[in-house]
Amino acid sequence: MDTAAEPGATGAARRPGPVTRIRVTQVTGGSVRDRRDDLATEEPLEIRLTAGGESRTVAITMRTPGADFELAAGFLHGEGIVRPGDIAAIGYCTDEDLKPEERYNTVTVRLRLPALPDIRALERHFLTSSACGVCGAASLDALHDRCAPPAARPPVEVGAEVLYGLPDLLRKAQGVFGRTGGLHAAGLFTAGGAPVGVREDVGRHNAVDKLVGWALLGDRLPLDRHVLLVSGRASYEIMQKAMAAGVQIVCAVSAPSSLAVDLAREFGMTLVGFLREERFNIYAGAERVRTGNG
Repeated sequence: MDTAAEPGATGAARRPGPVTRIRVTQVTGGSVRDRRDDLATEEPLEIRLTAGGESRTVAITMRTPGADFELAAGFLHGEGIVRPGDIAAIGYCTDEDLKPEERYNTVTVRLRLPALPDIRALERHFLTSSACGVCGAASLDALHDRCAPPAARPPVEVGAEVLYGLPDLLRKAQGVFGRTGGLHAAGLFTAGGAPVGVREDVGRHNAVDKLVGWALLGDRLPLDRHVLLVSGRASYEIMQKAMAAGVQIVCAVSAPSSLAVDLAREFGMTLVGFLREERFNIYAGAERVRTGNG
């Protein structure tokens, strides 16, 4: 696949970075001072599809700049729009109707297909946000149609002692969070606890899309031998994306939603929540977690 490189912040059109520097007034007790502060950048990303001589915008999401091509690929895969091998190239849009500062906020995905795929199954508005993720996503029936049944996936197990160590490994890999304190993260690990990849974003679902996009573009799918850990809560959207990528074990440092648990149980996935300080809850798929108690 011919994927254009994501350029640095040089030239007339400056690419937004993951960190934005501002001045703030800090008040501590009776002390007031002016100082510099680093914020997690939040910018819109428009994702366009091109195939068969046609082009169409399929989504606009608020994200933290960085790994934009992975984000676009992972989003499209999670929504069932593209499969491995469908993407011919990804690049920033250079249309003359865009202002130079907008070009790094628009990504065009060129497909190896004779025509644009049917995107009506998204059942959603084009505008999503970093908070809600994929609103009005495809139904469970649609997920059954495009995701392999659990019996078709190789079994994978993970020990409780491995899970205990994952949050600390994720936190240590969060470079931008360390500067801003304002980003979510998604981490991919082997069943033995070895880090495979970490991505950060203002939206936890975007961080997952970036990881899945990395795997898709690198021909690493399915991720059926890995454990996915997300900061914050586990939502339906995250479980949907993980399932589409073949992930069997999903962990979160906070709580899952009720629909996330329903989806995990429906599709035979393992869902772990409140993973912190050597404790966790198993909401589905306990057979994949070795606790030492049986």
